[in-house]
Amino acid sequence: MEIKRDYYLNKLIERKHNGLIKVITGVRRCGKSYLLNVLFYRHLLSEGIPENHIIRFAFDSADDLALIGESLLGIQKENRKVDPDKFITYIRGKMTDGENYYLLLDEVQLLGAFEAVLNGYLRKPNMDVYVTGSNAKFLSSDVITEFAGRGDEVRMYPLSFSEFMSVYEGDRYDGLSEYMQYGGIPLVVLRNNSVDKAVTLKNLFDEIYVKDIVTRNGVKNRDVLEDLLNTVSSSVGSLTNPEKLKNTFHTVKNSKISASTIKKYLDFFEDSFLLESALRYDIKGKAYIETPKKYYFTDPGLRNARLNFRQFEPNHIMENIIYNELRMRGYSVDVGIIPVAEKNKNGNFVRKQLEVDFVCNLGPVRYYIQSAYSLPNEEKAAQELRPLSKIDDSFRKVVITRDLIPANFNENGILTLNIFDFLLDKSSLSR
Repeated sequence: MEIKRDYYLNKLIERKHNGLIKVITGVRRCGKSYLLNVLFYRHLLSEGIPENHIIRFAFDSADDLALIGESLLGIQKENRKVDPDKFITYIRGKMTDGENYYLLLDEVQLLGAFEAVLNGYLRKPNMDVYVTGSNAKFLSSDVITEFAGRGDEVRMYPLSFSEFMSVYEGDRYDGLSEYMQYGGIPLVVLRNNSVDKAVTLKNLFDEIYVKDIVTRNGVKNRDVLEDLLNTVSSSVGSLTNPEKLKNTFHTVKNSKISASTIKKYLDFFEDSFLLESALRYDIKGKAYIETPKKYYFTDPGLRNARLNFRQFEPNHIMENIIYNELRMRGYSVDVGIIPVAEKNKNGNFVRKQLEVDFVCNLGPVRYYIQSAYSLPNEEKAAQELRPLSKIDDSFRKVVITRDLIPANFNENGILTLNIFDFLLDKSSLSR
């Protein structure tokens, strides 16, 4: 069964021959290689591009490395990168005329001096370059700095709910329950039963994600790193910072880990695309507050697997899914705060901060969004609407709920949407 990724495929098609290096980034096993080497490759063939003018090469493939006289085992054993001269010679031999060529490279960070190599190919007017990478440092420190504005990122996520439903054999209600439990990693979605899905997610963590982080960053205390990952997993959507986490470790685990080490480990999680963080934003003061932050998992199934599926909290998981959907659609997402001064029971003014789950920006467009798993009564509805009603600008305010209610506006113009309308209709926020 094939899962179409048209959203990302169209992003690559739109960027053809734009004079930049197209960089597909995202967590391991989210579908980057399939997008590049199957879906985009198939598109090029359908456009009449000759097969010998599409050069595909994976730097983590033993077969491909053998083509240039390299050995995957040898590189790993010697802890070195692929010889760039051997690769350049191979590509030179493939380019036999002046027609357009497409260079599709997987895990290009394994190539030595890859920045210089790819910059060289940009100088060839008949070469269009597409690459994948699996960690944020590959993008931020190398593509942005070394490519000097010549890198064009296409950020890829695991399956969105709408992509998931394109292959799910059931209704959307059961589909959302499964998606909240096991997430959207394609390899997991295509497993036949819940046991296989759970085992696959746990194996991905043990054999790929944690191992990659430890190896890439030279982590010496894997147990502490995994304890931190468990702690963050259990508090998705909660404000935290390294100092607070340090205190938790000191109290609960009698650990002497420092706040600086915790920050470093959190950065490792973000670099590997396992987690993303959302800063707090003072909506009235129009200023960012660096700490504390909220952390969200790139995939809810990975979060649940990390906790052995023992801590299923639908309200937090739905919030995580909404965050991922907004990021997939290209929004920058912050946590909003609204300082207010209100009278207490004694008639004294008390200062407090109200929270808006998400402040979403994309160009001139902004939305304020509250995630409310259920609105069982007027009191709960008023509680969720209250922060939004305190915002005095004209941008759209939205409450997203799991309740099966039709989209509606209240007297203050605040839109209430059910989660299915939001996830399955990309225009729902602007209706």
